[in-house]
Amino acid sequence: MSTSTRTAAAPDPVASDLIGSGVEGGVGDQINAWLQRVRGGEMGALPAVGGLILLVILFSFLSRFFFTPVNFANLMSQAASLVVLGMALVFVLLLGEIDLSAGVTGGVGVALFAVLNVKFDVPWPLALAIGFLIGLATGALIGFLVARIGIPSFVVTLGLFLGYQGLALLIIGAGGLYPIQAPELLALQSGRMPIWAGWAMLVVMLLISGGLSFFDRRRRTRAGVPNRPMALVWAKLAVIAILGGAAVFVLNLNRSQSVIPIEGVPVIVPVVLTILFIGTFVLDRTKFGRYVYAIGGNAEAARRAGIKVRWVKWWCFVAASGLAVVSLLFAQTRVGSVDGAVGRDVVLSGVAAAVVGGVSLFGGRGRLIHAAIGALVIAVIINGLGLLQMDAGFNLLVTGGVLILAATVDALSRLRTGGVRT
Repeated sequence: MSTSTRTAAAPDPVASDLIGSGVEGGVGDQINAWLQRVRGGEMGALPAVGGLILLVILFSFLSRFFFTPVNFANLMSQAASLVVLGMALVFVLLLGEIDLSAGVTGGVGVALFAVLNVKFDVPWPLALAIGFLIGLATGALIGFLVARIGIPSFVVTLGLFLGYQGLALLIIGAGGLYPIQAPELLALQSGRMPIWAGWAMLVVMLLISGGLSFFDRRRRTRAGVPNRPMALVWAKLAVIAILGGAAVFVLNLNRSQSVIPIEGVPVIVPVVLTILFIGTFVLDRTKFGRYVYAIGGNAEAARRAGIKVRWVKWWCFVAASGLAVVSLLFAQTRVGSVDGAVGRDVVLSGVAAAVVGGVSLFGGRGRLIHAAIGALVIAVIINGLGLLQMDAGFNLLVTGGVLILAATVDALSRLRTGGVRT
């Protein structure tokens, strides 16, 4: 039987010197501190970002259709569901837990919505609210069984994974297929923003990012804590402006093959970015988020520090299941219908997205943006291999190999940062 003890990583000497001096470190000091963290195994999303860049370059050479406006827009729509599902699972993975039922939980919620709306003529907002509440209730049940009763999350969610497949079949009916009729929901995947709105979205992103950065600097200055150099703040805003501007420019190009123009940023993009922002704010800037990371690092130490571990776990499972319903809604509005197999084969892709992006399977390390990047990596693989007309089996082989590689990197990095296994 193996046991694992977690020890905190050694404090960074550069950061310690900066904190001790009470002055703002230079750009060179910050870069050196970051390089030391990378050498120590804290690579974050760096491997995923590198892999994403290499994949984009590779598929751009292999297929002339890959780096085109129409495929870029399709890629954004294809990745939306997986991005949200990966972010949902981050809340659970940060605790060192797992949720194998997220896909089918979302599937049951969407199936119930479709049946209520189409078969029983329930207004779509009410039907969707009922489906969403089913997801939240499922998360509450998982949290209760895991945090209160003490059943391993793997066992609980595996049981729900099996049971909810049957529940979805009972709701939809054997061979049943229900269309999603609400135009407001179909517009999530098919709708496009006006050209000016795409640029306005970018400006809002810059204002929010810059505002939060300057707010943090003022708060740290008042507390007497060293700040990052202003150059790094401007560099971050420049990266957002350049990458975001390039994406908006491409998505605003006409991608129609007919006389009717198709242009503008897909509506799903700002919706997913809003979810990402809210989730990141919760995890990075609230007590709840700090408690989540503390529990993932060492649950017993967190409990002794006065953190209500059970309640935090409970809420994390509720958040994961709720976001799973949103994820499956995005997936099914892209298809335009719901069948009895809804959500059956997506949860492992969500776990893969989070792990590939740099979220630790052992808890305590990772961010929502990491899951989003990992989801983009998987989406690019699926999209690129599809353009090359490769057999569907290659998607699974390549994705599985990438997941194993990411898990290996995670395990090795934990050894380098102080994790000891005997």
